[in-house]
Amino acid sequence: MEIMIGLTLPRDALTVPVARHIVRAALDRVGVDDACTHDVVVALSEACTNVLLHAGPGDEYGVRVNVEDERCRIRIVDVGRGFDSVRLGQDGALPEAEQGRGVTLMRALVDRVRFTSRPEAGTIVTLEKTLEFADPALLRDGGA
Repeated sequence: MEIMIGLTLPRDALTVPVARHIVRAALDRVGVDDACTHDVVVALSEACTNVLLHAGPGDEYGVRVNVEDERCRIRIVDVGRGFDSVRLGQDGALPEAEQGRGVTLMRALVDRVRFTSRPEAGTIVTLEKTLEFADPALLRDGGA
């Protein structure tokens, strides 16, 4: 089983729920467990929100979703100014903080979070998660 979805979205807060809805629907359709789907869409929401808040110039951003067998890989691509991704999220926001917990949350919800920052060309946030299925037999049987 393989699903590939590509979205190019305007940099607007209204697009975050759109991306979340599309990814949730795709994962639900192939039988991904509700808790696992929730983790993926919350991490996606945090990454998209970071684009809106921190990316800098640019009218659009991209969301690329690839589900292959038991693995989900999502890339959120902006065309902003880039940043020093090495220190990102290492300071750790306090649990009661209103802001600054997004990277920590993403790391807690998915198996791998990677930041590729390209100075003056933007940032790619890659989220990867091993999927858990409500009925693992669906994966073995090809969804039949």
